Amino acid sequence: MADKKRTVWNFFERIEGDKVVWIIVLMLILISIVCIFSSTSRLLEGTQTRVDMVRKQLFVVTGGLVLILICYNIKSIKFFRWLSKWGFALSAVLLLLLLSRINTPIVRSVEINGARRILQFGGLQIHVFEVIKVAMVLYLAWALDAFKKKELKWFKKDIWKKIMYIYLPFLVTLIMILPGSNSAALFIGGIMFIVILLGGGNLKDMAILAAAAVVLLAGCWGIYEISGKKALGRIGTAISRIYENEDWEQKVLDARPGSDEYYKALDKIRQPYSAKIAIKEGGVLGKGPGQSTQRYVVPDISEDYMYSFIIEEYGLWGALIVIMLYVSLLARASIIVRNCGKELYPKMCVAGLCLLISGQAFLHMFVNADIGPMTGQTLPLISHGNSAFLCFSLAFGIILSFSRIAQRRIEKEQRDALPLIELKENVQAGLDDLDAFESGEPVEEEEGEELNDEMNEYGI
Repeated sequence: MADKKRTVWNFFERIEGDKVVWIIVLMLILISIVCIFSSTSRLLEGTQTRVDMVRKQLFVVTGGLVLILICYNIKSIKFFRWLSKWGFALSAVLLLLLLSRINTPIVRSVEINGARRILQFGGLQIHVFEVIKVAMVLYLAWALDAFKKKELKWFKKDIWKKIMYIYLPFLVTLIMILPGSNSAALFIGGIMFIVILLGGGNLKDMAILAAAAVVLLAGCWGIYEISGKKALGRIGTAISRIYENEDWEQKVLDARPGSDEYYKALDKIRQPYSAKIAIKEGGVLGKGPGQSTQRYVVPDISEDYMYSFIIEEYGLWGALIVIMLYVSLLARASIIVRNCGKELYPKMCVAGLCLLISGQAFLHMFVNADIGPMTGQTLPLISHGNSAFLCFSLAFGIILSFSRIAQRRIEKEQRDALPLIELKENVQAGLDDLDAFESGEPVEEEEGEELNDEMNEYGI
């Protein structure tokens, strides 16, 4: 193997780690580049062209690939484990800066559409919730593993260790995300809850944790009502989306075209209805690349409604390919987790990150199909968004690194099991000598003694 000539043809053969995950990553990135080129007409400013948008996307893609390769080439679980224990601290600092409405020349909390989700460091914008998704999955994987290995300090009783290192960070993160986005709080909270459950949380503790989360959410709703619907305004947004009783479609039909009532009702249904129109017009084969019409109607089609855009241009087949990629990721995650052996930390990292990626993908698809209220969750590694792309690239890099480490562990176990092959050869040699003896062929005395010993050993 060492003398094998390196060529382009055996490039994939030389790549370590899960090759299916590599293919999934590359496929998602290629789909992203093609879709960004076609869907970003409304994002163009001044004299910008689509080529300018693709050039920017290629820059982000290059950064994402570099991040993946850096993580992939880190062969130490200890390094990732050390990094993960700071995940909650990083999340808490970013959320505090966001909620404090900080406004300095160095860092600034940015409000968009009545919600604060972005921190601006100079000319660099970071979508805080995208960072927290990955950071908290990694932190909980470390905390669960450290609890299992009895490495957590400062508290003597196990129940206090669980509360301070696992349950409290979960609740604090959930509450701090809520003012910026209800859907992000529920989604990230749900992923964290599943990670804790998979990491060995008993049903009694999980029931108490779920009840505590419900009580905190109810308390936020109470603050919203007591303040005259001024504090925690995103609570009101969530309630209006869930309990919306207005028939805005009928209001559009009844209102006089061009009136304020007409445009108000039209704005309410523009995005979800246009997304459904895109799905309907896409059909089985789609309109073809660059032929979308709804991209001119839906402002966020390159982000929140990317899946509808894919169906409109590439049809049912394109939609199925995207679904298969995310389903395949879940399937490969189960294999990687099984190959990680008895180590809890890499298991929880791989399981949690794959659930995060695939879960967000399917939530995005449900919203595009008008199954449930709008959540603003992007399609991982495809939708437009620099912070999301880089954070998911980090997640894929960690998954590939752990799959590589797991593969090497399996290869080592196979090398240690080589004597079994020699045993098989000895058994075959003994059976060959037995055939010769029964056929009347002469057998040397020493060989005959060895044959008798082997026959007795194997019960022949």
